[in-house]
Amino acid sequence: MLKLNGFPINLSPTGLTVGTRQVHYAWIIVAIAATMGFITSSVRFAAATLVPFLNDPDSGFGWSYAAISFAFSLQWFVLGIVSPYVGWLGDRYGVRRLLLLGAILFIAGMLLTGTMTNLWQFYLYFGVLLGLASTVFTVLLISGVTLWFRKYLGVAMGAVWSFQGLGTIGFIFLIGAAFNQLGMKWIFWLPGIVGGVLILLLVRYFYNEPAELGLRPLGAPGDDPIERTHKDEAAKVRSSVFLQQAQRTATFWNLIGIHYWGCMGHNIINVLVVAIAVDRGLSLGVAAGVLAVQQGTGVFARGAVPVIAERFGCRSVWVAGMSLQAFPLLIILFAHDAWAFYVFSILFGVGQSCEVPTFPIANRQYYGNVPQGSLYGWQNIGNGLGMGMAPVLAGILWDITDTYAAPLFMSIGFSLMGLVSALMLPSPSSRLTPDWERHLPPSIRSPG
Repeated sequence: MLKLNGFPINLSPTGLTVGTRQVHYAWIIVAIAATMGFITSSVRFAAATLVPFLNDPDSGFGWSYAAISFAFSLQWFVLGIVSPYVGWLGDRYGVRRLLLLGAILFIAGMLLTGTMTNLWQFYLYFGVLLGLASTVFTVLLISGVTLWFRKYLGVAMGAVWSFQGLGTIGFIFLIGAAFNQLGMKWIFWLPGIVGGVLILLLVRYFYNEPAELGLRPLGAPGDDPIERTHKDEAAKVRSSVFLQQAQRTATFWNLIGIHYWGCMGHNIINVLVVAIAVDRGLSLGVAAGVLAVQQGTGVFARGAVPVIAERFGCRSVWVAGMSLQAFPLLIILFAHDAWAFYVFSILFGVGQSCEVPTFPIANRQYYGNVPQGSLYGWQNIGNGLGMGMAPVLAGILWDITDTYAAPLFMSIGFSLMGLVSALMLPSPSSRLTPDWERHLPPSIRSPG
C-alpha cells in the first residue's frame, strides 16, 4: 500500500484501489495499450510530413511521389498479409509474447530508418520492419483489450484510439519544431529509443486475459466462472471453427470490404495532403498544420466514435463517417486558401475517425464473445491492402497527370464505395452466428 500525500493507493493487480475506490485491472490494460499505440502509430501517419523533404532534390534524396508513397504502402501491405497470422498467433499463444517481439522490431526499424540513404533502405526499414511492428500492435492491442470487457468496451476503445492520434500529433510537431536541428537520424532515433524502452517495460504488466489474475472481464456477471481461454491446440480448433461459421455470412466479407474501401479513401489524404497543400501554394508549416488539425480532430472523434457505435450501432457510424470522408474533399479540390484546408481537415478528420475504431464494436455486436484476434486479423486484410494500395496508386497518378486532382477524385470514389458497403450491412441488433460453438467438440465449448 502506497500513500501519495496521505492518499492510499493499492497497486496490487487483483486488488487495485485508489483511495476507497476499487479499480478493475481492465483500465490498466487500456492505459498500457493506449501508451503503446501512442508510441507505435505515430510514425506511420506523421512521417507523411517528410514527403516534400524526401521529394526535394536539394535534400539529398529527390525521390518521386510514387517512390515515396510506395514505402508507406509497404507498411500496409505487410499488415494486410500478416494480420491473420498475427491474430491467430495471439489467440493461440497469448498477446504478451508477441508484444515483446513487436517492441524489438519497432526499435530496430526506427534506428535503421534514421540511417537510410537509399530508396531500398527506406522500403526495407520503414516499409517492412516498421510494418511488421505496427501489425503486431495494431491487431493485438485491440483484440487483447476486447477480452477484458463485457461492458464499457466503447469507452475503452475510445481511449486507446484517441491516444494513438495524440502520438501522431506529437511526432508531427517534433518534425516541425526540431527537424532542422536534429536531422533525419534523430527524428527517428529519439522516439525509437525512448518509446521502445517504454514499451519493453510496459509489456511486463500486460496480461493476456482477466483469468490470469483470477478476475472476470469488466461487466461480467458475478456468477460467471473464471476460466482461462483455451490455448494451443484447443485455441487452434476454436478459431478455425468460428472462422468457418463466420465466413458463411455475407457480413464477414463486407466488413473486410468496408475496411478496404474506407482505408483506400483516407490514406491517399493522410500521405499526400501536406504535399497537396504545398502544391497549392501554402507554406510547409501551414501544410503540416493542416495534417495536425486533421489528426487532432481525430483524437476527439476517435474517443467518441466507439461509444456512439456501442449505443447506436456500427452501421449508422460508418454511414456518417464515409460521407464525411468523401464530400469534404470537394473543398480542397476547388479552394486554394489556408482556411479552406483547415475546414476540410476538421470534417475529414471526423469522417476518417469513424471507420477503424468501430470494428471491435461491430465484431462484438455481430458475433459476440468469439476469438477476437482471428476475426480482427482477417479484417485487417482490407485495412492493409487499402492503406497500402492507395498511396502508391495516388502517387503514380500524380506523377503521370502532374496534378493533385486525380488522387483527390480517386479518394472520393473509394469513400463512396465504402458508403455503399456500409448501407448494405444488416442491423447490428442480432448475432449472426449465435450457435457456432455447437460445431466444437464438447470438451472445448464455453461453460454454460
